[in-house]
Order: sequence, then structure tokens, then C-alpha cells
Amino acid sequence: MPTKSKEARSRDVQGRAGFSKEERARDGALAMMEYQANSRMARERMVRLRALRLAKEATDKEQERSEKAATGKR
Repeated sequence: MPTKSKEARSRDVQGRAGFSKEERARDGALAMMEYQANSRMARERMVRLRALRLAKEATDKEQERSEKAATGKR
């Protein structure tokens, strides 16, 4: 059974190390894209909820004014 020379084994190890670095780089890029997407979704959700809260507060304030006006006329 032929055995690998030290040089061949060294190249094999270096090749695997290079592959591992590339794989980590791809995983890191994917993780960053997921992080950015999650951050963007959270910001969009906060904007939507803020708009809903402000609309509700405006409606409540308007309702309160109309109730005060209705009780003031009696």
C-alpha cells in the first residue's frame, strides 16, 4: 500500500485548512446577512408598532375631546 510523502500530507493538510477558512468565511457572511435581516425586520416592526400606537393615542385623545364636549353641552 503506497504511503503519502511528507510533502503530500502537508499539502493535504494545508488544503483542508484553506477549505476550512473558506467555509468559515462563508458561514460568517451568511451569519452577517441573517443578523442584518433580523435587525431590519425588528426596525420595521418598531416603526409599524409606533405608528399604530400614535394613531391609537390620537383616536383616544379625539374621543376624549368629543366626550368632554358632549358633557359640557348638557
